[in-house]
Amino acid sequence: MRGTRKDEDDHDESSVPVRLDKWLWAARFYRTRSIAKEAIESGHVRYDGERAKVGRAVRVGAVVNLRQGFDEREVIVKGLSDQRHGAPEAQQLYEETADSLRRKEDARLMRKSGPMFDVVRPERDQRRAGTRFKRGE
Repeated sequence: MRGTRKDEDDHDESSVPVRLDKWLWAARFYRTRSIAKEAIESGHVRYDGERAKVGRAVRVGAVVNLRQGFDEREVIVKGLSDQRHGAPEAQQLYEETADSLRRKEDARLMRKSGPMFDVVRPERDQRRAGTRFKRGE
């Protein structure tokens, strides 16, 4: 009798195509598939150097560039999964490149060193002058 996919314990997940949004979600880059889909559609995710579509089939060895907040990551796909597991299992699905790790560390140190620009609140007379200027007085 032929078993279903859930019944097969020795199933090789690398033979089943996985959508890019599912893989990003399973690898824990994004909290939900809808957030992963929005990131792909807005151009924050590139697959092998090209802008990707949500349904793109992921293959082992592909390079995925993605932006998360201020950080840009470059990862190499090491495994496929369309199910979300714990963080240790998710980290087995990809390997971050050395260049990406260096850029991420540099950006972290820049943020830690202080603000990129000083936020100075204008004084009262400056605020009032700005209000008068906007009104055309």
